[in-house]
Amino acid sequence: MVRDSSMLDGTIASLDTAVRSLGLEDDMRETLVTPWREIQVGMPVQMDDGKVRVFHGYRSQHNASRGPYKGGIRYHPNADLAHTRALGMLMTWKTALADVPFGGAKGGVSVDPRELSNGELNRLTRRYTMSIHHVIGVNRDIPAPDLGTSAQTMAWIMDAYGSIHGHTPGIVTGKPIELGGSLGRAEAPGRGAAVVGCRAIVDSGSTPDQCTVAVQGFGAVGAAAAQTMFDNGAKVIAVSDVDGAIINTSGLDIPALLRIVLDGGSVSDFVDADPLDNADLLTLDCDVLIPAAIEDVITPMNAPDVRAGIIIEGANRPVTSVADEILADAGKNVIPDILANAGGVIASYFEWAQNIQVFNWELERVNRELDKKMNKAYDVTKAQADRNGGSMRKAAFDVAVNRVAETIKIRGYVG
Repeated sequence: MVRDSSMLDGTIASLDTAVRSLGLEDDMRETLVTPWREIQVGMPVQMDDGKVRVFHGYRSQHNASRGPYKGGIRYHPNADLAHTRALGMLMTWKTALADVPFGGAKGGVSVDPRELSNGELNRLTRRYTMSIHHVIGVNRDIPAPDLGTSAQTMAWIMDAYGSIHGHTPGIVTGKPIELGGSLGRAEAPGRGAAVVGCRAIVDSGSTPDQCTVAVQGFGAVGAAAAQTMFDNGAKVIAVSDVDGAIINTSGLDIPALLRIVLDGGSVSDFVDADPLDNADLLTLDCDVLIPAAIEDVITPMNAPDVRAGIIIEGANRPVTSVADEILADAGKNVIPDILANAGGVIASYFEWAQNIQVFNWELERVNRELDKKMNKAYDVTKAQADRNGGSMRKAAFDVAVNRVAETIKIRGYVG
């Protein structure tokens, strides 16, 4: 078996495939692959016991040719510069494919947030903000929540940034509604994944109400994806979270399951289902699989056993590079992350625009505009795939990289 690549190597490989497909020159390739700015910070934080612990944080600003840098901040033990760089690069292609006026960036702190108290997380977030405040801004770089962070984290960043620069709601997106957050923003990544998932189902010759769905990860993304698929008539037969997985081949009552989770429970607390091993969920006999938790969950080890015909990448790179080739050879349709989970950055764009205008949109408008942009991104990707006979991933990267390259040429960075 060929050794799988890291997330950074895999992301660069996808870029290089697009560069060759588009016939771009070497100088353009160097411009596209090289982050425009990166920052590493050491952050001493006083813990609740009085001791000081030094945390390490990162912000990789990959490309801003199409607009301000945009990308989340994640708190995770595996966060490092290479990981952040890969995610920042993916954000550049995601914003370009979604056709929102942003570039790409990503931030991270190497920490397990579950091990810190609320007060410690508050102090860590404020220290991180103070360490990077000079490279972010409403027209420079706008962070958002990611793995291990939340609307509350964004509120702390907004407050810390505002203590230096004045009241600036647009400095972050994904913040609480009370502080200028947008209705529908939290559900947008999962809703967007389901929107393109339903399109892929129809293109396969079926309809959502004829399909079974399994969702790996029942956090913000997975729960919203499951609810939207349920609302469209699909039978969601299995879901999972960090504590376990459940299955009901007759279909799960997703609204009832959501109420349990929102009340602080886990999916395993749902009684109208049978327990399931987390790993087995990925190889269930179902029509649609939505990995919506973390990266690298479908690998060369389990890819040959994946039975779903459609895989919707709700998470960032849940399918590794070699696994992607295995799935393609098996005739599986993988809807790539830069398309499938673009709903979050699209809704972030709406939130940012609302903050600038000091005007709030109704939820109906947010969802309507989100669905429109997700469908448009799907259409342009599918058209590219049909023209060139390639996968949806290759088509998505071709469209996104070409848009960024064209902007770079117009701005005069590369002739």
